[in-house]
Amino acid sequence: MTNKLKAGIIGATGYVGQRFITLLTDHPWFEIAALAASSRSANKTYEEAIADRWRIDVAMPESVKNIKVIDSDDIETLAEEVDLVFCAVDMDKKAIIEMEERVARTETPLISNNSANRNTPDVPMIIPEINPHHTSLIEAQRKRLGTQRGFIVAKPNCSIQSYVPAITPLLDFGPELIMVSTYQAISGAGKTFETWPEMIHNLIPYIGGEEEKSEKEPMKIWGEFATDHIKLATEPIISAQCYRVSVQDGHTASVSVKFRNKPSKEDILARWADFKGVPQERNLPSAPQPFLTYFEEPDRPQAKLDAMVQRGMGVAIGRLREDPIFDYKFACLSHNTLRGAAGGGVLMAELLVDQGYIEKK
Repeated sequence: MTNKLKAGIIGATGYVGQRFITLLTDHPWFEIAALAASSRSANKTYEEAIADRWRIDVAMPESVKNIKVIDSDDIETLAEEVDLVFCAVDMDKKAIIEMEERVARTETPLISNNSANRNTPDVPMIIPEINPHHTSLIEAQRKRLGTQRGFIVAKPNCSIQSYVPAITPLLDFGPELIMVSTYQAISGAGKTFETWPEMIHNLIPYIGGEEEKSEKEPMKIWGEFATDHIKLATEPIISAQCYRVSVQDGHTASVSVKFRNKPSKEDILARWADFKGVPQERNLPSAPQPFLTYFEEPDRPQAKLDAMVQRGMGVAIGRLREDPIFDYKFACLSHNTLRGAAGGGVLMAELLVDQGYIEKK
């Protein structure tokens, strides 16, 4: 793509916003044209607005340092500068829904990292390798919003992005019950150990809202397209517990599964090895090749070693073995701010470009 699409980022000073910046800098299809944040940062250069709050483990790109930050409430000014918007903000749910719909009504496609619109019936919630066909909902949403070009697409919660991809190739074996415990990195809360020293040598057995999202969001991902909504899947039943752990990056999931038709271990490993989706088939720029990587070592995957598998866009799996209560158990790992947040959003935007939903204004 020689004529790059102009991208804006709302919430550009936050942890996920910073990730978006690192991923969109030098991207082959997109270029950063506008950055937006709260009124505290508005009218400052991005470097001034960030001050000492740059949290990503690579240097702030020179190309964004002197971009003047737009007030995130000034949607019209932002929309004039861009062809699409990525959004990752910390706001009240109602305010996020109102803001995202305002952006869409300026005829600007919006890729949301926020949870606010995930349950909106006509807003697709997508993992590009699993349910890319759910983008068909966009036409119904445009009718509701009265737009020709603008729409909202949501990325699911980071906590499900490790184990849902591992279960998906096995759906025809009829998984009925899933018990999952997720062990989630502190960057999922926008923190580092410098800003959250209480997490050093610690584990917190509660993350607000995560267990509900972990149990319910897969039902929409695995659901069926039905003109103006997704008919939610009714199986498998998922029971989730979510823990915050003393890890910087990488969400790990401990998974046990009961199947209606129990596969062999060889069947499962073969399905994981062969699984790919539209991003891999279409060779999208951010697509991991392969999507799923299985580790034979008994002590893998590990967050420190494997969160960056396939540049942080792949899913690492290991420790597949039979379970005395369920049928099988295994461990999964995904990078929460790459595959689980900004990287998943960029891959979704690439899918939408490839499908013809995002074009230059």
